[in-house]
Amino acid sequence: MKSPTVKLILLLVFPLALLAQSLSDFEKRVTEFTLGNGLHFIIFERHEAPVVSFHSYVNAGSVDDPSGETGIAHMFEHMAFKGTQTIGTKNYALERQAMDEAEHVYDRYDAERNKGLKADKAKLAELQQQLKAAMDKANSFVIPNAYPQLIEENGGVGMNAGTGEDSTNYFYNFPRNRLELWFLLESQRFYDPVFREFYKERDVVREERRMRVESSPQGGLVEALLATAFAAHPYRNMPGGWASDIDNFRLTEAIAFYKKYYVPANITISIAGDVDPKECRRLADKYFSILPSGPLPSGPRTVEPVQKGEKRVKVESPAQPFILVGYKRPDQNDKDDPVFDVLNEILSGERTGLFYTELVRDQKIALGAAAQASFPGGKYPNLFLLFLVPNRGHTVEENEKAAYQIIDRLKTDKVTDDTLNRIKTKVRASLVRRLDSNAGMAEALTFYHVNYGDWRKLFTGIDDIAKVTADDVQRVAKQYFVPETRTVVYTYAPARAAGEQKGQGQ
Repeated sequence: MKSPTVKLILLLVFPLALLAQSLSDFEKRVTEFTLGNGLHFIIFERHEAPVVSFHSYVNAGSVDDPSGETGIAHMFEHMAFKGTQTIGTKNYALERQAMDEAEHVYDRYDAERNKGLKADKAKLAELQQQLKAAMDKANSFVIPNAYPQLIEENGGVGMNAGTGEDSTNYFYNFPRNRLELWFLLESQRFYDPVFREFYKERDVVREERRMRVESSPQGGLVEALLATAFAAHPYRNMPGGWASDIDNFRLTEAIAFYKKYYVPANITISIAGDVDPKECRRLADKYFSILPSGPLPSGPRTVEPVQKGEKRVKVESPAQPFILVGYKRPDQNDKDDPVFDVLNEILSGERTGLFYTELVRDQKIALGAAAQASFPGGKYPNLFLLFLVPNRGHTVEENEKAAYQIIDRLKTDKVTDDTLNRIKTKVRASLVRRLDSNAGMAEALTFYHVNYGDWRKLFTGIDDIAKVTADDVQRVAKQYFVPETRTVVYTYAPARAAGEQKGQGQ
């Protein structure tokens, strides 16, 4: 459910050349308008097939989670599939009454629990039973999965959502003749969401964390990297949230997040496919104008302090060893952002990247080795990430040393013009495979509009990469790939008992 990173989306552009010979030609297919409440629409016409893709981009993600409520943006994303007052309920009036009663009981339970050592254990146990009964009663009015089932019954496919560090995204595809139904359903889940089955869904979110982080060596390693690399900025928190926060989510907290961040001016919607922009404007006015306007929320005020030395963490794990290395880098609007994209391709461009050719193919010390130009998000200063998987019989230390040798060569030896030209050609060619769909187009248009202020960055971003020189690559490598701003996290096998080490029982 995670939304694409800045760099992956940058590779989604080249099919535009198949659609138009210039930006001015492509602009003829795009219509933009903003409703009176601030909600912005981008419409892209592609009439080859009677299908339409929809992408709703909310400019709020885990960086906006309040303190003590990490994961609440992700929690609301789950709530956005629970239906409305008319979808998903057997009797909304009785359901609403039961939900309110459950919250009243929960308030009494929290009040007693907050007494700490003075809390009455017998009273807490009694309130827990009452709370369970109240939640069960509220849930008895629910028609499970009514909202997604309605979409599927009408030909909807690809319905999903994702909460990332910088945004939350909702998307799916419909046949052309269900256009108005989409406007109705999407507007209602933002205007009239019902937070039904909240605590039941909270358990689902908690289980997701167990599966993706606590039971996953890779997930645990990423969490350790972020929590170490970022001392203050909320990029230190993964979108799923910390376990103790999830366990204590209250419905009122999710409602407060929704009211603050899901204001129309903080939402951008793109529609790509067999549509008439005039019809889209009429339906947008009809269905989305009812969303009440509100002030744009501010982003996090915390700025990550300058890192003044390498940070290292080792995580015990009996699984396959891994190592992650993150170098601090500026945000996606920095002038050197295209250079990081080129560096990423130089290091890990599939089977032509230096990591693969040297560490995997030639030296055979790694099973896998890759880089990511921007991690975990791009809106704020972030990390240039290296990821290494040692081969059998080789260590994380050996892989780390070899990776640094490659990095250091980028500082002393200029990359050749042939290499740069190959990378630039590859970026353009990759785009043919990546944006040859309505869904990809809708996703890219919203992303670039929100993050760069103009969807036309789809074109100019490629131009920026084309301008990168060998001097730029060397300069950025020297400036940013330094030990002082580096965070290293790796797994190691737990020590075995003496008998096991010697082959106990043999």
